[in-house]
Amino acid sequence: MWWVVLCAGLAPALWLAARTMGAFGGLGVNPIETLLRDSGTYTIILLLTALAVTPLRRLTGQAPILRLRRMLGLLAFGYASAHFLIWLGVDLFFDWQLIAEDLTTRPFVMAGFAAWVILLLLAATSTRAAMTLLKRNWTRLHRLVYLAGILGIVHIVWLTRADYREATLYALTLAVLLGLRLFWALRRPRKVRGEPARNGAG
Repeated sequence: MWWVVLCAGLAPALWLAARTMGAFGGLGVNPIETLLRDSGTYTIILLLTALAVTPLRRLTGQAPILRLRRMLGLLAFGYASAHFLIWLGVDLFFDWQLIAEDLTTRPFVMAGFAAWVILLLLAATSTRAAMTLLKRNWTRLHRLVYLAGILGIVHIVWLTRADYREATLYALTLAVLLGLRLFWALRRPRKVRGEPARNGAG
């Protein structure tokens, strides 16, 4: 299953690369816009899929599903980095003045860049060594993935000019995932200081 999901996650990159080289009709009349749009779309889909792993595990009881979470998160970061580099190098030709202007005057660019920075931080701390080093703080840190998801959707909404159906679908999916997390958090029994655990001895 791990290899199947990995191949499925890499397939859009191969498809986009083939189109960039002129296969399957190429990238259309505006290739840069196509590259940015498609890489961004693959990023948010994979990010939402990664966020859905834990709810699916809880709903299905299939613990092995959790093995897919890190890989899906890294795939999302890979597509986000491709999206970022296409904007940086292909769209703006590494013109640092234009880059600085975009990052300080365009809200959708600010939101997208902030989401990428969060994903970069999470990817850099996704190793077992980082988990051991950060201990409980690792879990707190990686909850920022939800903020990255929110910022990514805000980035898409602010870019959208007319048809909001796709952005709405992403927003509703994230809302459901966040709602499930909040629901389970509120249902979790809290241990009162000085009170023995309910499932413990005595």
